[in-house]
Amino acid sequence: MNKVILMGRLTRDPEVRYTQTNNTLVASFSLAVNRRFVRQGEERQADFFNIVAWSKLGEFCSKYFKKGQQVGIIGRLQTRTWDDDQGVKHYITEVVAEEAYFADSKRDAEANSSSFENAFGNTMPGSMGSDFEVTSSDDLPF
Repeated sequence: MNKVILMGRLTRDPEVRYTQTNNTLVASFSLAVNRRFVRQGEERQADFFNIVAWSKLGEFCSKYFKKGQQVGIIGRLQTRTWDDDQGVKHYITEVVAEEAYFADSKRDAEANSSSFENAFGNTMPGSMGSDFEVTSSDDLPF
């Protein structure tokens, strides 16, 4: 099984390209993911992962994801190789996104995305929206 689940912040806006063969959209960006533990006396460290999103998901990421935003990515790890003009072989390992979600808190999302609310109301694309609102614990079905 090859499954990767990451939550982190975008280090740059997604970059969009199109394939030469069939003009398919591909968005690429980097995600900074904080390490879980911090050694005493040291600053928190992060790992940086290259993410690739194809077609409709790539379009979604390029349209709504911005540098500094916290997102969740579910996908698979993939390694590819290519030879450059000088014949040198290059290797890259990246996460091919299969699902993408907003992960900012509501307060952060409101501060960073007033344009989302103007376009979509209180439910942002990619979030699990609902048509009802819980106003008290009496409204909960459990």
